[in-house]
Amino acid sequence: MFRVFRTFGLALGLLGGVVAAQAPEFAQQYAQRLGGAADELRRQVAVLESDAQASGTTREGAVDRLRTNPDQLVARRGEAARADIARLARLSAQQQALSAASSPLGRVVAMLRDPDVPVAEAAYHDFSPAVPTTADGLAAGLIGFFVAWGGWRVASDFGRRALRRRPRETATVA
Repeated sequence: MFRVFRTFGLALGLLGGVVAAQAPEFAQQYAQRLGGAADELRRQVAVLESDAQASGTTREGAVDRLRTNPDQLVARRGEAARADIARLARLSAQQQALSAASSPLGRVVAMLRDPDVPVAEAAYHDFSPAVPTTADGLAAGLIGFFVAWGGWRVASDFGRRALRRRPRETATVA
C-alpha cells in the first residue's frame, strides 16, 4: 500500500513539474498580450486627448463633460473613457513590473502579483504548452515537481500518522 502512495506522489510531482515548467512561457505570452492591450488603450486615450484639445479642454475635462451629459449614451461613453484611462494606468504599471523583473521566473512572479484578468484569460485560451528548453523553464519545472511531490509527502505522512494514533476500538462485554 505504501508503494502505491509513493508512486502516486512521484506521478503528482512529475505532473506538478510539467505544469510549472510552462509558467515562464505563459508569462511571456501574457506580456505580449498585455503590451497589445496597453497599446490599444493608449491609442484610444490619445484620440480622446486630441478631441479634448481641439475642443479647448483637458482630458479630464472631456471625461467629466461626457460623464455628466444628460444623454445616457454619451454619459456611458464618458464612464467607459474613465475606465479605459484607469485600466491603462494599471496595465502600464504591470508592464513596468514585468520589465523590471530580472529573469523569466521573476516575470512569472510579477505577473501573478497583479494580473489583468481579461488579458490572462485570453492568453490562457490561446496558450500552447511547450517543452521547456530554457534554464528558467527547467528550474520552474523542478520547483513545481518538489512543491507537488513534497506536498503529497507531507499530506500522506500526516494521514498515516493520524491513522496510527487512532485508538483501537475494543469490544465490550455486557
